Amino acid sequence: MTEPFAPSQTRMAGQLAALLRTMRPHQWVKNLLIFGGVVLSDDGLLLQSEPILRVTLAFIFFCLASSAVYILNDLQDIEKDASHPTKRERPLPSGRLSPTLAWGAMALFAVMALMGAFWLTPYFGLVVLLYILNNLLYNFGVKNLVILDVFSIAAGFVLRAVGGAVVVGVPISPWLYVLTALFSLFLGVSKRRHELLLLEDGRGTFRPVLQQYTAPMLEEMLSVVTASSLIAYSLYTFTAENMPANHVMMLTIPFVVYGIFRYLFLVHSGRDAPPDEMLFSDVPLLITIMLWGVSVLLILYGFGR
Repeated sequence: MTEPFAPSQTRMAGQLAALLRTMRPHQWVKNLLIFGGVVLSDDGLLLQSEPILRVTLAFIFFCLASSAVYILNDLQDIEKDASHPTKRERPLPSGRLSPTLAWGAMALFAVMALMGAFWLTPYFGLVVLLYILNNLLYNFGVKNLVILDVFSIAAGFVLRAVGGAVVVGVPISPWLYVLTALFSLFLGVSKRRHELLLLEDGRGTFRPVLQQYTAPMLEEMLSVVTASSLIAYSLYTFTAENMPANHVMMLTIPFVVYGIFRYLFLVHSGRDAPPDEMLFSDVPLLITIMLWGVSVLLILYGFGR
């Protein structure tokens, strides 16, 4: 009796699988930055259930918002991706995902994200709204503006960090802005350098903005932001108000130095994969991030107090 419906059910399952891929769940790890306010607070919020629940819901709503943005990206580039040798295999240009379904899902995710964010707190709702607007501006113009494109990328990370702070009502430390902005600028400039490196080798994806960048220019920008990030983090470990008075947080500096150097190695390695994706597949870098995270937790909630 149910056999005639099997083909349609199979098609729907394929559409949903294609939609999930277009949502890019592997990129949701970036939204873990929302937990920074809870982890780094000096009120022990990480050990309290109510703040953890709120920030977890905030993480979910931010994932919905970022997925809506990713779907819009692919919808906007569907014709260009269709003629690309590798991107044509993506769900939308390959036809595995219906544009109608994609548009509907994008609108639904954006509305759900905003409604949930404003329900948590109006301030967090405003942060999510600014995140979506920033990405709209990026996709419809800013991504083609030299230097401003990486500033827009950095703004997305800063908004994640700010959102994690406002949703649990902790004061927003100036260090939160400085460190998040510098490290995200480091990631953004590194990504542009990697794209330009592949483009020069004839293996990269062409971005119009890359015409305005040069390798020496990006190298200088990368040097400035790398040095600034390391200095800022080092100062943060012994001058921030919520850090242990015995300055034991300085023990985490070597992890950050190695992590940055390892990431630069990946950027210059000539691999085709974008460095932000290699960030979560490179074993030495993953181990470094894990050791840094464990060290921070032990210091803030253990022998560092």
